Amino acid sequence: MMDWFVRNAREAWWTENELGAFCGFEDDDVRFPELGINLNVLQPGRPMCMYHREAYQEDFLVLRGECLLIVEGQEVPLRQWDLFHCPRDVAHVIVGAGATSSLVLAVGSRVGPDVCVYPVDDTALAHGAGVEVETPEPAEAYARFTRPAPVPFRGEFLSG
Repeated sequence: MMDWFVRNAREAWWTENELGAFCGFEDDDVRFPELGINLNVLQPGRPMCMYHREAYQEDFLVLRGECLLIVEGQEVPLRQWDLFHCPRDVAHVIVGAGATSSLVLAVGSRVGPDVCVYPVDDTALAHGAGVEVETPEPAEAYARFTRPAPVPFRGEFLSG
């Protein structure tokens, strides 16, 4: 059984690449077996990840800024405090929008099989968030991006 703890986002580990900055609250010693939770800082026009569908539920809360949700090929604008509930097997991606960076809290279940597919979608491709050939392989879906590198916390991550 894991002990309880408190971890401030300013003290958690951060990574960054072309897709933006990412805050993970887990580390080598602490893994959450049932629930993943992280923060994503998105620049306008940059996707959070590649368009995908998973075998478990995810939820996303826009804490700051504006985003564009692409879900099942449809574009849906998101603004601060909008929650996107994503049931299992629903294809989706969130793209930064507006004039400034956005901050998105992502929470996902880890109960069940860890199956993810990156389907082809014209809308996702138009926003730089899609694959040209469907794949279940993250290495193929993310091949054009550099591997996220550890970075120190910067105040702009949380304040905009």
